[in-house]
Amino acid sequence: MRILRSLLRTRADRKLILKEMERAAYDLTKARRSLYDNDAKWAIVKAYYSMFHAARALLFSKNFREKSHRALFVALRELFRNTIKPELSHALEHGMALREEADYSMIYSEESARELIESAEEFVAEAKRILKIEG
Repeated sequence: MRILRSLLRTRADRKLILKEMERAAYDLTKARRSLYDNDAKWAIVKAYYSMFHAARALLFSKNFREKSHRALFVALRELFRNTIKPELSHALEHGMALREEADYSMIYSEESARELIESAEEFVAEAKRILKIEG
């Protein structure tokens, strides 16, 4: 499988998966707070990272670790193609692009921050469902 070149095999126990999901929840909370504080740039960054950590938890559940952000997206799409909703996979890729624009080009808006936070909420909830994490 071509995707394996972009991944590392790992031994991920449930604690590591839960730790990533805690990071996802933390970043999502910070994203909401940043939007409330009129900091759309930071809201985008934190919303993306909430999705990133939830995606890492999913990858860990398959005993893989990514070599890059792009590899994480590709791996998620391939390894969870029949599990995760396609629109959420696309939301992660879109979030990655929004985060890069905000970080590197200083291009962002309150509207894109709000939309990304909504996508992140759905993404994290879906990851919890797949990983069978309550709450």
